[in-house]
Amino acid sequence: MSRAPLPYSQKILELFRNPKNLGRMEDATVSATAGSPACGDMIAFYLKIDENMIITRASFESYGCAANIATASMLTEMVKGKSLEEAWRISWKDVANEVGGLPAVKLHCGVLAVGALRRAIREFFKERGFKPEWVPDEDTFEEKQALEEEKLAKIISKRLLLREDGETRE
Repeated sequence: MSRAPLPYSQKILELFRNPKNLGRMEDATVSATAGSPACGDMIAFYLKIDENMIITRASFESYGCAANIATASMLTEMVKGKSLEEAWRISWKDVANEVGGLPAVKLHCGVLAVGALRRAIREFFKERGFKPEWVPDEDTFEEKQALEEEKLAKIISKRLLLREDGETRE
């Protein structure tokens, strides 16, 4: 049985083939991950932030599908030159629009990318011991989704470790 290809935009296909800002940033000010390779999609997001809290560079590593790579790549471009507050306000819908739309089954890729970005920004302030009023006390939808994917990956990993006799490996 053959499957029909997903209706990806030309922008997604281009960013998948030629991602921008791909790779680990060794001198990142802060980094964060969202998702898990055990579940299929994961993004590590790296930010270089100057003394004025402006993002001067952004990069990512992605383990996942074309939409995962494209949304992470697009988001790195969208945040460069922005203040942390401006970057925080970027929504997954903004990212989806910038890549020319996402198939419904791939909307979570935009959510995951923004979740990784927001986790990095939250971590930046946590490391400095303060939180601006525009960062909510509770995790945002995107951050919660990133955590849910990680929990799911742990469950899947545990199930994969079951022996034939039903016992879990240590």
